[in-house]
Amino acid sequence: MPGGEKGYRLLEHVADIYVEAWGRNLEEAFEEAARAMFESMANLGNVRPEKKVRVEIEADNVETLLVDWLNELLFYVDAEGLLLSEFKVEKIEEIDSGYRLKGYAAGEPINPEKHELKVEVKAATYGLMKIEQTPEGARLRVLFDI
Repeated sequence: MPGGEKGYRLLEHVADIYVEAWGRNLEEAFEEAARAMFESMANLGNVRPEKKVRVEIEADNVETLLVDWLNELLFYVDAEGLLLSEFKVEKIEEIDSGYRLKGYAAGEPINPEKHELKVEVKAATYGLMKIEQTPEGARLRVLFDI
């Protein structure tokens, strides 16, 4: 994996933000994708994890689970004005109907005077998506609509 056991990097894309994220497992790769998405929106260095939000979602497949996880986190930006900086996927498990993710994120209310805001991410999309799992870890690519 580039850059260590887990992380992310921006890939080139003409109009949107394209990210590759990786980790020792799918949970870490999903966390890094969320971190990349929010780091694209603001400098997370001064965003304190004051308020925690729980996330539990189910999807038919891993690709939909990833998009739903990221878009659920974006919901808290729009609905509650939260800028999230800490991400934890506690478990991704196979269930009868597909997959279930349990986790949380934490952050604080957006404050333009305190937070260095960058671009607005509208949604995570299926465009150019790729998810690979190997014995060495998990790697994914996801496109953010800005």
